[in-house]
Amino acid sequence: MGLNRTDVVAAGAALADDVGFGNLALGTLAQRLGVRTPSLYKHIESLADLQHAIAALAMAELDKQVRDAMHGLSGSAALAAFANSFRDYVVRHPGRYSATVGAKFTGPDDPLLQSGSRVLDSMAAVLRGYGIDEGEMVHALRTLRCTFHGFATLQASDGFQWSGDFEDSFDWMIRFLDRGLTEIGSH
Repeated sequence: MGLNRTDVVAAGAALADDVGFGNLALGTLAQRLGVRTPSLYKHIESLADLQHAIAALAMAELDKQVRDAMHGLSGSAALAAFANSFRDYVVRHPGRYSATVGAKFTGPDDPLLQSGSRVLDSMAAVLRGYGIDEGEMVHALRTLRCTFHGFATLQASDGFQWSGDFEDSFDWMIRFLDRGLTEIGSH
């Protein structure tokens, strides 16, 4: 079939989006690719290797998406661009995004670490635009990540079952964060 590692990882990522990252199985992936499971081992070492490669792919995609969305923006516009692009990625790719949560780095040359660092750099750039002190940066980064991750994963899993437009809630959340970051940055 002429498969290579890139093809196998891309198919694995698509499968994770379809069935959920926790349900990813090499047998199902092989079936989807039209090969026998042992054929996958020419391209990946194990399920864990595939999972890590999916996490690295997802983080690289997320990195590009948020950086492209934020390009040339600052302040509340950068915050909204980051938040919307992050949420869009998680909703469109819930399985591959799940691969990134808790994924461990294999070393300083790990593409997952490199892309993940760039995503954090993008968030930090948003925060520096508000004048957030470097001493509070870790707390602010964690707050943004938890907020955006929580909203996006709830939306991706159809977790908003009550009335009211969740888009209005998302916009309200961004305005809330903007006001809070403006207040903290002015002190």
